[in-house]
Amino acid sequence: MKITLSVLSLVVLCATAALPATAADRVKTANGVVESTTSPKDGVRSFKGIPFGAPPVGGFRWREPQPVKNWKGVRNADKFGPACMQKLAPNADYWLRSNGMSEDCLYLNVWTPAKSAKEKLPVLVYIFGGGFQNGDGSEPRYDGESMARHGIVAVSVNYRTNIFGFFAHPELTRESPHHASGNYGLLDQVAALQWVQENIAAFGGDPKRVTIAGESAGSISVSALMASPLSKTLMAGAIGESGAMISSLPARPLSEAEQGGVKFGEAAGATTLAALRALTPEQIQEAQGKAKGMRFSTTLDGYFLTKPLLDVYEAAEQAHIPLLAGSNTEEGSPHAVLGNAEPTPENFEAGVRKVFGAKADGLLKAYPVQSSAEVLDASMALASARFISYGTWLWTELQTKTGAPVYRYLYAHPRPEYTGTPGREAPGPQQPARGAVHSAEIQYAMGNLDIDPRYKWEEADHEVSRVMQSYFVDFVKTGNPNGPGLPEWPAYKADTYERLRIDIAPKGEKEDREQYQAFGAAMPQP
Repeated sequence: MKITLSVLSLVVLCATAALPATAADRVKTANGVVESTTSPKDGVRSFKGIPFGAPPVGGFRWREPQPVKNWKGVRNADKFGPACMQKLAPNADYWLRSNGMSEDCLYLNVWTPAKSAKEKLPVLVYIFGGGFQNGDGSEPRYDGESMARHGIVAVSVNYRTNIFGFFAHPELTRESPHHASGNYGLLDQVAALQWVQENIAAFGGDPKRVTIAGESAGSISVSALMASPLSKTLMAGAIGESGAMISSLPARPLSEAEQGGVKFGEAAGATTLAALRALTPEQIQEAQGKAKGMRFSTTLDGYFLTKPLLDVYEAAEQAHIPLLAGSNTEEGSPHAVLGNAEPTPENFEAGVRKVFGAKADGLLKAYPVQSSAEVLDASMALASARFISYGTWLWTELQTKTGAPVYRYLYAHPRPEYTGTPGREAPGPQQPARGAVHSAEIQYAMGNLDIDPRYKWEEADHEVSRVMQSYFVDFVKTGNPNGPGLPEWPAYKADTYERLRIDIAPKGEKEDREQYQAFGAAMPQP
């Protein structure tokens, strides 16, 4: 009897394993069939680890992404692809769910509620942040399932970072058919958007209704993708959370970036491109770690970027599409202005003069202070503008001149107490925040509080997330964040200059343009 049952069980198991997945779980892309093996939740299917570029290894290292080779049969899409090569800080405010780390990292992920390829749903493509040094499309903050539950096809993408994504060198420039080098991480993003245009309809998405979004370096990328001749036609809307290349991580001249590459090669003992490509990824990382003060970031390469971003936007040559963008109240700490001094008007003036020198007078006039609270708020606003808020504001100002709808926000809701997770350190010093710190809004906007257990989320946090995500969902669907049951979000226009302050009770308010203008006049010119 035992033998009979065992044989029967084996037959049943084999028959079950041989059963084909439902048609809805398989999607045919331009390169082959992918299969979702994630159990449907609320009708959402996920496809993880889909390649959009050939592995950038060997002779493909430091080249624009190459075409994916077609595959036969069905490719399981049940795991995130590897993260691109990077050094993970032990106190970073993120964690990865990727399948290891590798140079072979050009993968993207799709979450879709569509039951067929006929639905033509709006699409959101999210680009991670991390200063172009770190990050990954698998981060829980960017998970697309919650957005998909609201009728959106959500996509998160990988792109090469640090030296692997932004290395320029004279030999690379000579080798390139475009006479350019650097910006490989940005070219990865372009390739991902091209993949979306070619394939997203098969997942039920509409390639004509693609909104790109990102935070920090992701937002900086969005501003650049809107301006690049390679990508500005690949999107219908854009969302920028804290950052614009207009002044944050601006592209360096190609010649300057090339010389940085030469110096790195000399320091690494690999003075030719062939020798550099012969190094293992670990050897490159080790050499980069020893190259103190050497950072690899965006380049004015003449291909992805043909002119400085400010020039593109001042000439209105960027994509004329709806833009929703803003920043947080505490992008920078008051200590960046005050140091360790007490928050008095006298110490505020001394701090501003120390930072801005002879140009401090205009700022002191634009930021009048009397009380300690006003000093802290003004110091926080100045530090935030200096770090990332000014460029984000200028981006939206210039976009209004195209006539396309613009919506600005100031995110003010602080994150709750950090509780941590086993085996993970806190993300930096855990001093009480006066406002909303850099990146604090991501989980709220994407509806992902529940999958980030590191914070003691309260009912108020869930309400802020519900409202903020609803604004983002409406914008992705219509190009306008306003919708039923939401406080009105005024458009940012030249006659009113209103933004939305996002907190427990969102409300429209006047933009602090005079302060940003004073900061722009005082900031050092390149």
